[in-house]
Formats: sequence, C-alpha cells, structure tokens
Amino acid sequence: MNLSIFHNLLIDFTMDLLTIFGLALGFGAIYFVMYHGGILNLLINPIAAVLVFGGTLASTLISVPGDQLKQALKASIFIFFPKKYKRQPEVIINALLQLCEKAKRTGIDSLQEDIGKMDDRFLKEGIQMLIDGLPPDLIRDNLETEIVFIRRRHNANSSVFRTMGTYAPIFGLLGTLIGVVQVLKNLADPKTMGASMAVAVTTTFYGIFSTNFIFLPVASKLNALSEAEILSKEVMIEGILAIQAGDIPLILRKKLEAYLAYRMRKSR
Repeated sequence: MNLSIFHNLLIDFTMDLLTIFGLALGFGAIYFVMYHGGILNLLINPIAAVLVFGGTLASTLISVPGDQLKQALKASIFIFFPKKYKRQPEVIINALLQLCEKAKRTGIDSLQEDIGKMDDRFLKEGIQMLIDGLPPDLIRDNLETEIVFIRRRHNANSSVFRTMGTYAPIFGLLGTLIGVVQVLKNLADPKTMGASMAVAVTTTFYGIFSTNFIFLPVASKLNALSEAEILSKEVMIEGILAIQAGDIPLILRKKLEAYLAYRMRKSR
C-alpha cells in the first residue's frame, strides 16, 4: 500500500498572496488619495498615532490576559502564511480511502503500522481509537470535543483583534475631542489652532483606518482559516466512523463528498 499520500497532509505554510495584494492595494489607495489631495504630510501625525495605537494597546493589555494576547499575535502570522493542508479536503478524502481499502483487505488492526506515517495529530488519535475498538459514539464524542476546544482557542485569538477594533475608533474620537478642546482654548491664537485641528482629524483617521483595515480584517481572516481547519477535522471524523462501520471505499467516497457538499452549502 502506497501511503505517500499521508505526507501530503503535512502542514504547508504558503504565503497568502491575496492578503499581500489586499494590503498593497489598501495602502496604495490611501497613499494615492493623500498624495494627490496634498494632505500626505498633514495625516502623518506622531502625536495622533501615539494616542490611538498606544491607547488601543493599553486597553487591550488591561482587558485581555497576557497568554491570550501572546497566542493571538502568533496566530496573526497565519494571515500571511496560512496553515493549511495541501489540496485539502480532497487529499484527506483520498487518505481515508486508502485506509478504508486496507482495513477491508487486512483488517482494522493493520492500520496500526500506518499511524507513524501520519502527520496530523487529530487523524492519528482518531485511527488509534478505531484500532483500540472504542464504540463509534465514544469516538465521535472525543473527536468532537477536540473540535470544540480548537474552535474555542481560535475564537479567543480572533476576539483579541475584534477587541482592538472596538477600542481604536474610540481613541480616535477621544483624540478628536482633545483637539477640539485645544482649538477652543486657543481661539485667540490662530497659530496653534492648526496643530490642534490636525490632532483632532488625524486621530479619527487613524482610529477608523486601523479598525477597518487591520484589526477587523485580521479577525475575519482568522475565523475563515479556523472554519477551513475545522471542516477538515469533521471530514476525518466521518471517514473514521465509516471505516469502523465497514463501508467499502466507493461508499466512503460518496459519503464524504456528500458531507463536504452539505457543509459547504450550510456555511454559505
């Protein structure tokens, strides 16, 4: 039996070109508008940046546990280098079909020698429970519980960026209020009014820009990557239980493809 297909389940960190293109397009559009509008220098304001980004970071440090913040920052790398299975879920289905074929030919116990060739911990645990003879309900419960914890961990990561997206525009508004107060305070001195208005406007800009171009898009991308990973785990569960039920490879393929189509429709 050729199990080279399991090596295609290796986690593949490939650059997400759409994310890179989106960033380049967004920054390019903002730069184009500011440059041709003659306001590029006006919107580069270190004081406003310190207020918005420093305040957002401070509020996040207060509201989010340190370990969760650290984990979220690590997870943010995946928006550029997403952790995904090569050609999944088709590769996963083919791998399960090979396991099914071998189990039908030489018995479920023969899958023990294949566990060491698997690179996915979730699949290894499922096959091991299958070999150990656990009842199907217990296998499903154990693996679905694992999925619950995976989803909970992923949601915690994305929630950090949603939290930052909540705070940033508030600090932008705070900067606007500070700028307006400075303007009212210095009505008799027109020379200082320009600097005060610059702070008022640029803090709002930084708050809105960072929320809608950085924090919320990162949270949404992490959620999308999470759902893709969870879908692969669910396909594995259905495949493992079908092998235990004694399904032939043809029936297994039809089951998994039907389940995959159902989940894809449900997620729309």
